[in-house]
Amino acid sequence: MKLDILAIGAHPDDVELGCGATIAKEIANGKKVGIIDLTRGELGTRGTAETRDEEAKNAAKILGVAVRENLAFADAFFVNDKSHQLEVIKIIRKYQPDIVLCNAIDDRHIDHGKGSKLVSDACFLSGLKKIETKLDETLQLQWRPKHVYHYIQWKNIEPDFVVDVTGYMDVKEKAVLAYKTQFFDPNSKEPETPISSKNFTDSVNYRAKDLGRIIGVDFAEGFTSERYVAVENLFDLK
Repeated sequence: MKLDILAIGAHPDDVELGCGATIAKEIANGKKVGIIDLTRGELGTRGTAETRDEEAKNAAKILGVAVRENLAFADAFFVNDKSHQLEVIKIIRKYQPDIVLCNAIDDRHIDHGKGSKLVSDACFLSGLKKIETKLDETLQLQWRPKHVYHYIQWKNIEPDFVVDVTGYMDVKEKAVLAYKTQFFDPNSKEPETPISSKNFTDSVNYRAKDLGRIIGVDFAEGFTSERYVAVENLFDLK
C-alpha cells in the first residue's frame, strides 16, 4: 500500500499531539495517511504497554488513518544505529510515502530528539539502492520521501511553516483523549506526570489557537523543515 503521508512518533500519542489536526485535514482532502509508533511507551508512568496499544488503535480509528504499526523498539533505550535504521527503512520502502512527519528535533523527552534523527537518517538511507532490505522474503525497492517535516511537541520551537487546521481540532482532541490513561482525569489514582495536568490538556487547544492567531485563522499546527521550504510563486504564500 502506497501512502501519501507517513507520520512517525517515538511513542503512541506523539503523532496525535504533534500533528493530529493536520492528519485529519489531509485525510478529509483524500490523502492516504499512516502512523508508525517506534515504541509501545512501556516506560510511561501511567498505564501499561497493553493499554497504550488499545488507546493507539482507538485514536487511529478516530483519525481515520489507513494503517498503524508499532515497531516495538525499547522505550527510552532505542538508539540511532544500523539495526534500528534498517527497520525504519523497511517501513519507508513498504509504504513509499511522499511526505514523512516525525518527532521534534529537540524536546524534553530524550526519545523525541533521538526518534527525529533516526527517522530523518533512515529517510535518506532508504533512497540508497545498495542498502538491501526484504519484506516477506521479497527484495524491496529503494525509496526516498520527497519531504521530511518535524512537528512541534513540548518545547515551543519556532515553526518554519504552519498549517491552517481550522475545523479539524475537534478530531485531534478526540484522538488525543483516546489515551485515557495518559492525560488529565480528576478521578485517576495514577501518579501525576507533566502531561497529566489539566494545563497540558488545555494546551493542545490554546497552542493551536495561538499559532492560528498569528496567521489570522482560528487554529494552526506548526512544523520545522530540514531544508528551505520552496514555493512555485509568491501567490502560493498565504
